[in-house]
Amino acid sequence: MVETAERTKRVVQVGIHRRSSPYCREAAEIARSGEIGHVTVARCAVVQNQWPLGIGNPPDMAPPPDVDWDLFLGPTPAVPYNENRNLYRFRWFYNYSGGQLSDNGVHFLDLIQWGLGRDSALSVTAIGGKYAVEDNREIPDTLEVLWEMPGKTLVIFSQFDCNAAPISNTRPLLAQFRGTKGTVNVFPDGYEVAPESNATIPAPAGTPLDRDAFRPYRESMRPAIPGKEVKGSADPRFHIRNFLDCVKSREKPNCDIESAHRSTTLANIGNIAHKTRQHLEWDREAEQFTNSGEANRFLHYEYRAPWKLG
Repeated sequence: MVETAERTKRVVQVGIHRRSSPYCREAAEIARSGEIGHVTVARCAVVQNQWPLGIGNPPDMAPPPDVDWDLFLGPTPAVPYNENRNLYRFRWFYNYSGGQLSDNGVHFLDLIQWGLGRDSALSVTAIGGKYAVEDNREIPDTLEVLWEMPGKTLVIFSQFDCNAAPISNTRPLLAQFRGTKGTVNVFPDGYEVAPESNATIPAPAGTPLDRDAFRPYRESMRPAIPGKEVKGSADPRFHIRNFLDCVKSREKPNCDIESAHRSTTLANIGNIAHKTRQHLEWDREAEQFTNSGEANRFLHYEYRAPWKLG
């Protein structure tokens, strides 16, 4: 798709719509600028409580008369019709989706890569599974994925489907950038910069004989940067407007096809790490794993006849 868009000079906008949100752009610029210092950790999460029934356990059955089930399955393996594999809920099954990691997760991972000024990982590992939800899904209800990024930053994605407690404070969080001077928390309706307090002297050696040894160290701490809070909107109409404007101007849209491809790749290699239970090293240019032939086999799948690719 990237190559076709480039060859045909078409304007392609992918629906990662926060790329067109003014407050998300500003938050990403702050994280990327160095204002909060070196970002050692960036994280995001999909948090909800679907326990105990999740999407349910409907039986396999004949497809409804208005559903061409063979066409719906496309190049994926032939399986009986199940309403949970149909529209919308197909994303809980690996033949058609990468689960929450490649669904909501891509939106947040894109925001993180944007804020880091990076578009690829060096390595990835993942762990999780179906721990509690009692439905017929294939994807995990609990998942933790970690990527090591260029520039010495750890990116963490958490999927918690069995507990809805927020991962930061008491507000829903889209992404978090934890820097040496401060933290940028990006929310659905704005962002905040929370300053760190940095000491001007080294930390002393602790001793139970002198409880005051840390006092000078603590008293030397000062806020590293000013804090602030900004309200905003991520209305998808910003994204639609940008696409229409670029159709007229022929400029590159805010979420062009390659930017979306790079963020989707982050999710895809995370899923492969989970399936192989391996710590995988990734080559951005070759788009291959360098330490696992087994993992590379998951980059493609055999199409069901008569479907073909390319």
